[in-house]
Amino acid sequence: MPTAPRITGTFLDEITHDIPSQNWGEKCWRKEFELYQKIGIDTVVIIRAGYQNKCIFPSKTIPNLLPVYEDLGEIFLSLADEYDLNLYWGTYDSGNYWWARSWWKEVELNLPFIDEVVERYGHHKSFKGWYLCHETSKNDAHIIELFNHIGKHCKAAKDLPVLISPYPQGAKQGGGGVMSLDDSFDHWDRIFDATQESFDICAFQDGQIHYQELPRFIEGIGKLGEKYGVSIWSNLETFDRDMPIKFPPADWRYLRFKMEAASKVAEKIITFEFPHFMSPNSCYPAAHNLFERYSEYAGL
Repeated sequence: MPTAPRITGTFLDEITHDIPSQNWGEKCWRKEFELYQKIGIDTVVIIRAGYQNKCIFPSKTIPNLLPVYEDLGEIFLSLADEYDLNLYWGTYDSGNYWWARSWWKEVELNLPFIDEVVERYGHHKSFKGWYLCHETSKNDAHIIELFNHIGKHCKAAKDLPVLISPYPQGAKQGGGGVMSLDDSFDHWDRIFDATQESFDICAFQDGQIHYQELPRFIEGIGKLGEKYGVSIWSNLETFDRDMPIKFPPADWRYLRFKMEAASKVAEKIITFEFPHFMSPNSCYPAAHNLFERYSEYAGL
C-alpha cells in the first residue's frame, strides 16, 4: 500500500499581514516545535523577518522601526537547533517600494538587513536557507531585478539554498485579472530563465486557482523546474479561500486533494501555515479537527 503524502515543512507567519497573531511566547513555540519533530516536519520558513516598520528582532537597518519586545529570530533558531529542524530565513518587504516600481530602494533596504541577519544569527546550525519574501504571480513589479539582486546577495552573505513561493494569477486571487495556465507558464519560463542562480527552490502556492486546474498547473511547473534546474516544492495552503471570510482552516477533503496532486511532482510539501490553520495548538478549533483528519490519513 503506497505511503500517504506528508507535510514536512511550514511557514511561520509572525509579521502577520492578513491573519491574526496568536500571541505565542517561547513556551508556546517550544510546544509547537516539539510537535514538528514528532510528526515529521523538518523545515520551518520565516515568511518575512521584517515588513514595513515591523521586525521579529530589534534591527538596526530598518528605518522607523516600531519597538521590538522579544527576539523571535533567536527564539526560532534556538528551538530549531534544539529540535533538529532546518530554518529558512525570510527577507524584508517594505510593502511599498517594489510596488511603486522603485525596486532599487527595496534592494537597498534588503542588502544591509541580510548582512545584519548573518552577523547576528549566522552561527546557528539550524540556519539552512533563505526565503525571498517578495511574492508575485507574473513578470511584474520588477520581480526579476528583486530576485537577482536580493537572492544573489543572500548567497554571498551566507551561501545556502534560496526559496521562493509565488502564486498563479487565478480566479481566487483577484487584483489584476485571471491568467490562463498557459500564460502563467510563459511568464514563469521567462522569470526562471532570467533569474538563474538567484534561487534554488520554488514552492508555488496552490489556493488561487480552481481545484480542477491544479494537476495541470503542478505538472507544468514541474517541467519548468526540470528545464532550469530548480527544485519544485509545493506550498500547500491549509486555509480556505472559498469562504467569504478571511481565513478559516481548510476543508480536509480539498486539502487531501491538493496534497495528493502535489505529491506527484513536488519534492517536498510545505504549508502556509501549520501554526494557525492545522496545529492542535492553534487558536482555531477547526484547526484541531483538521490535524486529527490529517493524522488519521498519514498514520501519525
